[in-house]
Parts: sequence; C-alpha cells; structure tokens
Amino acid sequence: MSRVMGIDFGEARIGVALSDPTRTLATPLTTVHEKDKGLQIRRVAALASEHEVAQIVVGIPYRLDGSVGDMAEMAEKFAAKLEATVGLPVARWDERFSSVTAEDALRVADGGRRKKRKGQHDKGRIDQAAAAVLLQEWLDGAARSGA
Repeated sequence: MSRVMGIDFGEARIGVALSDPTRTLATPLTTVHEKDKGLQIRRVAALASEHEVAQIVVGIPYRLDGSVGDMAEMAEKFAAKLEATVGLPVARWDERFSSVTAEDALRVADGGRRKKRKGQHDKGRIDQAAAAVLLQEWLDGAARSGA
C-alpha cells in the first residue's frame, strides 16, 4: 500500500499529517505557514511528492448544523486546486471537531497543563494534530468500508 496525507486547512496555517504505508496509523508531519494560496498549494504538493503519497484527504470544516460556511468553501476551493495541481485523488472529509479533539489530546499529552496563551508553535502543533485526527478518522472509515 501507499501513504495518505491529511490536510487541516487554515487561512494562515495548514496542518499536515501522514499515514503509515499500511494506512493504519496517522501521525502529525508539519505545519505549512503560508498565507499565499499558491505557495500553500506548492508546499503541500512538494510534501506529497517527497513522501510518495498516493492520496490526499482535506478536512472540510462544516458548521455544526452541517451547512457550508466561508471556511468550508475556502477549504473546498483549496482541495480542488490541490487536486488539479498534484494529479492525485483528493478526498474531502467532515472535520468539524478535529481541532477540539486535537487540542484535548495535546493537553492530555502535556500532563493536563493548559496554557493561557497559544503561541505560533502551539497553534502549529494543534493544526498538525488536527490533520492527524481527521486522517485517522478517514483511515478508520476506509478500513470499515473495505476501501
């Protein structure tokens, strides 16, 4: 099998995660710190090539009621441009709670400490962890469906 990349899209930062070659486990990879959409696409495309990714999963942040908001529209546009650029299949995944889940997991991993202010480093860690959460959910769903 081959790796799958997970993307937690944001306007200023993009969290990136990667599966293992058996598509069983997702782990955080990096955070892309770019506001320019073209640079974001090129950086993610380079990471996909470097890690020999066969598919990409982009989280779409639907609203709690399931409707499409501004961020979901931007993530969908990003996914479409990425798909056209990399020539790989790009799946979309509902990632409404991935950042909250990631932040909770990081808090537990840090011994329950809660920081009053989040620096860029902490936000980047959360973005990477959110990408890993959404990718793991997608991998688990694909395994259940036999895909």
